[in-house]
Amino acid sequence: VQLQASGGGLVQTGGSLRLSCAASGRSFSSYVMAWFRQAPGKGRELVGYINWSSTNTYVAEFVKGRFTISRDNAKNTVYLQMNSLKPEDTAVYYCAANRVSRLSDNYDYWGQGTQVTVSS
Repeated sequence: VQLQASGGGLVQTGGSLRLSCAASGRSFSSYVMAWFRQAPGKGRELVGYINWSSTNTYVAEFVKGRFTISRDNAKNTVYLQMNSLKPEDTAVYYCAANRVSRLSDNYDYWGQGTQVTVSS
C-alpha cells in the first residue's frame, strides 16, 4: 500500500482544512487508516483512526469535537476534516495504514506527510 497525503497549508486560528490521503495498491478497504501528527521538537502522536467499514472511529481527546475522520473506499481515500484550528495544531500530518487499529505508531504503511501551519 502506498499513501499520498495532501491538503496541508497555512490557515488562521479558527479556520478549517481538509486533509486527504490517497492510497494505491490492493485491499485498501481492508485496512485501518490513521492520522498522526508531529510538531517541531515533539514526538509523533495519534490524531485518530477509522476502521475499514467506518463503523469504528477514534479521535484523540485533544482534537475531539474539532476533527473528523472519514473514508471513501470507492476512491481509496481517507480524510481528516479539521475545524476550529489552533496554533498548537501546527505540525506535519501523516496518514498511515495497518491491518488492525493501534493507539501506538506501530503501523505498517506511511504517507510522506503534509504540513499544517496555524497562525495566531
